[in-house]
Amino acid sequence: MLGAIEAGGTKFVCAIGTSDLEIIARESFPTTTPAETLLLVIEFFKKYEAELESIGIGSFGPIDIHRASKTYGYITSTPKLAWQNFDFVGTMKQNFDLPIAWTTDVNAACFGEYVAGNGKGLASVVYYTIGTGIGGGALQEGKFVEGFSHPEMGHMLVRNHPADDFAGSCPFHSHCLEGMAAGPAIEERLGKKGQALDHDDPFWEIEAEYIAQCAYNTTLMLSPDVIIFGGGVMKQHHLMTNVHRAFERLMNQYVEVPELIKYIVTPALEDNAGTIGCLALAREAKLHS
Repeated sequence: MLGAIEAGGTKFVCAIGTSDLEIIARESFPTTTPAETLLLVIEFFKKYEAELESIGIGSFGPIDIHRASKTYGYITSTPKLAWQNFDFVGTMKQNFDLPIAWTTDVNAACFGEYVAGNGKGLASVVYYTIGTGIGGGALQEGKFVEGFSHPEMGHMLVRNHPADDFAGSCPFHSHCLEGMAAGPAIEERLGKKGQALDHDDPFWEIEAEYIAQCAYNTTLMLSPDVIIFGGGVMKQHHLMTNVHRAFERLMNQYVEVPELIKYIVTPALEDNAGTIGCLALAREAKLHS
């Protein structure tokens, strides 16, 4: 059996699955403090300890991904104060002497789509989650695109839509993608959540503009085979039509891209992308241990 931990800023999703990436059991816990949340996580996996071979963790960040670092496996400078400089992998290792894969939550979702979703069989896959925050992950030939750290693509700068004078809700950058297009930015602007808006609300054209700018920037920087947009905001299924239209206008035929209904898409695995990605990473960790 393989273990998966999708560690989000709002909730942790823990799962047990097979090497074929079939989810056998799953539970979720609210993200409170490390002591409270990890106690529940450890209790969950202890029930399967005799069969458990490895664990994959996809965590909210920023996180330290460099194995040679003294703080490898830590959540580092997160705005969630209780979690700053928390030794996540070390805590799990104290309780489970197993191979543990460690990456960002959005990288995990990207890997899930790469092995079993809309990125399967493709060389280059980019995944964004647009929800409470915005994060991005990229894979090239099965390897995560990263350098001194993991990408923070959700904070790329975007230009205001002509009908939008909002400066953004991000405390670090004005006019960044997360600050302009994440769920809290919608609510701060309009006084209500995105799911409360009608499908034909004019705001969705504004939202689509920012997502299309993200796809435009990603296309010109990475030329991926597919760009996948997941997260709660993208559950507004009508939104993708507006994104495609805005992307075509922005690109203005500068480069030829794949057919948009296959190029800019939502996750085939839907809400399971992160969990399946963590299971797949656990499988990799077991193979290379």
